[in-house]
Amino acid sequence: MTILRDVPEFDFVIPVLVVGAGACGLTAAMAAADGGAEVLVLERDPTPLGSTSMSTGMIPAPGSPEQAERGIDDNPELFVQDMIKKTEGRVDVDLARLLANEGVETIQWLRDKHGVPFILIDDYIYPGHSRMRMFATPKRSGAELQAALEAGASNAGVSILTEATVRHLYVGEGENVVGVRIERPDGSFEDIGCETLILACCGFGANAEMVRRYIPELADIVYHGHSGNQGEAILWGEELGAALADMDGYQGHGGLAAGYGVPILWPLIMEGGYQVNAEGKRFSDESQGYSEQAAKVNAQPGGYAWSILDERLHTLMMKFEDYRDALEAGAVQTANSIEELAAITSTPVDTLRETVEAVAAATRGEIEDAFGRDFTGKPPLVAPYRTAKVVGALFHTQGGLDIDAEARVKKKDGSVFPNLFAGGGAARGVSGSGPAGYLAGHGLLTATTLGKLAGRAAAKQVAG
Repeated sequence: MTILRDVPEFDFVIPVLVVGAGACGLTAAMAAADGGAEVLVLERDPTPLGSTSMSTGMIPAPGSPEQAERGIDDNPELFVQDMIKKTEGRVDVDLARLLANEGVETIQWLRDKHGVPFILIDDYIYPGHSRMRMFATPKRSGAELQAALEAGASNAGVSILTEATVRHLYVGEGENVVGVRIERPDGSFEDIGCETLILACCGFGANAEMVRRYIPELADIVYHGHSGNQGEAILWGEELGAALADMDGYQGHGGLAAGYGVPILWPLIMEGGYQVNAEGKRFSDESQGYSEQAAKVNAQPGGYAWSILDERLHTLMMKFEDYRDALEAGAVQTANSIEELAAITSTPVDTLRETVEAVAAATRGEIEDAFGRDFTGKPPLVAPYRTAKVVGALFHTQGGLDIDAEARVKKKDGSVFPNLFAGGGAARGVSGSGPAGYLAGHGLLTATTLGKLAGRAAAKQVAG
């Protein structure tokens, strides 16, 4: 990953060039096309998938008309306060407020202008969110969202060049990025000129060296993300002298089905499910968040846990494609009694029974939970039970290039590069440092909203 200063004569120059065809890149491309700019998106894979397709496709948007229609009292400032609380004050408040204020317009623009079929998810609240404010496509699937974004980009006249891996950036006078060198599958190279460049190539979760460097405690954790997340944007930025921020921030997950690579999603926890370890004991307040739960699960005997749910929660989880995939693969097993549950999980039956009965008592409000979790307001779990063996995993990194309110990449002195933009995993997020500040939807919030802002600003710049 190098910066080339010896600029060639380009055969053609694209006004807005985007690196990466995930949610950030496609959103940026649509925004630039709406502004009248010619856009080309470069994608390393044969088919654009990336981190977006591996997600649940959830994006928070506070203060929406859909919330108001359902009597949900929400606004951007309340979301900002949720972010401040979850990160323990380590979030960039200006960036958090920018994204919170832009969220509803992002959803409405993508839906009304580009046909992405967003709906409000109003049957549960994710950890750390004080209101139901998540939007997703009907199947609650990142793959469905990715497909809808691709369709929208195609209809907007956006060109996507696949199997085009960007290896180098050409930088001219005044730190102006003037083009890129791409590698094709046959090993050949091509040079493409640009007037503006948007980095939308996600984070560095798949780059083991960078993970060891920035998040050393995750050096040996399971990575459940796209293999293309190699951190090129950050490496280019470092060489250019760009400012980096929150590099130890990440989204973990404490519910990756062991041996199956499918996440057992957190609504089951928020609606009354819980986790036990190999000894049949609970070990944390699971409702604090699935990101920080990753390290807690991996610290248990054997480095795994069992997620426990019942038929009520199974019915809820069937709304999610990931859960249906896990069920079909055999990752979720059924037990008609505590004895059967103990046999499936290889846990001591007496200890497991004590755990199940203690949670039921806490749910009825008869005792205080040992970990401070509030189980009240949900029915106690009843047989038949369902369970899945899970491990903690790294999903994606949250640190990256520091950016301004138009998603322009900042230099270390606080000024900005003249025509370089970043969003999504390539840019810093709003999760602060470590895993605990991550709120559900943060990844796609920064992808779509920063992508939108970058695309609009780039189009305005090339228009003069």
